[in-house]
Amino acid sequence: MTTRIDTRFAELKKAGRAAFVTFVMAGDPDPATSLEIIKALPKAGADVIELGMPFTDPMADGPSIQAAGLRALKAGMTLKKTLELVRGFRKDDNTTPIVLMGYYNPIYIYGVDKFLVDAKSAGIDGLIIVDLPPEEDDELCLPAMKAGLNFIRLATPTTDDKRLPAVLANTSGFVYYVSITGITGAAAADSTAVGEAVARIKRHTKLPVCVGFGIRTPETARSIASHANGAVVGTALVDALKNSLDADGHATGKTVNAVTELTAALAQGVKGAQQAAE
Repeated sequence: MTTRIDTRFAELKKAGRAAFVTFVMAGDPDPATSLEIIKALPKAGADVIELGMPFTDPMADGPSIQAAGLRALKAGMTLKKTLELVRGFRKDDNTTPIVLMGYYNPIYIYGVDKFLVDAKSAGIDGLIIVDLPPEEDDELCLPAMKAGLNFIRLATPTTDDKRLPAVLANTSGFVYYVSITGITGAAAADSTAVGEAVARIKRHTKLPVCVGFGIRTPETARSIASHANGAVVGTALVDALKNSLDADGHATGKTVNAVTELTAALAQGVKGAQQAAE
């Protein structure tokens, strides 16, 4: 079974370049603006879109992404509405892969079986659930794979060679390497260390390795993309969105452009890595 994620990485491999993966929070700052942003991301250069599922207790997220989740929840965002958002996106775009990223609790409450059916029919391609370790694969990972969704796992600087096979066992789509120890948006990624880490992970898997956390500028995106199969940017985009809001935290005429302009600049950085490597 081939997902949109598999297809996209195969195309990029042929083109000889890394993927640019963008993260935004579903429903931030409100559902309508959020849909506009998501629709605009592929044109701005996003190859894969990660969509955050707003949750009240996001322990792996830094202040920016936590605040984005709270803005979305305040605007009435739910998991059901997140799936509706994806349906809206799929009306015009049937090729850009969409990955839902977040925590298990909202899915558990929704009901795993119902969620997987609804996610698949909405047009979701993969899941990143940060608080489900490999030991809990029966909960969601294996059912998701059966339903035809990629289950993407995080590897970190503390994932040693002994732990890595367990992390990779049921992973599909791509491996998400967290370049720093800590929460999102906390520090800058070091491309030399990342290069070594990606090489180590690749000794254990044929899957593409995408690197996230700590990428905020086109320059960092370029240097990370020269070592990995993809660069993931979230906090910087969420910050650009936040800085465009009015005093009450509502969208303005600048909000969509603030996100897409930065997306375009970062995408150029990632694409620039290909020329550097040639």
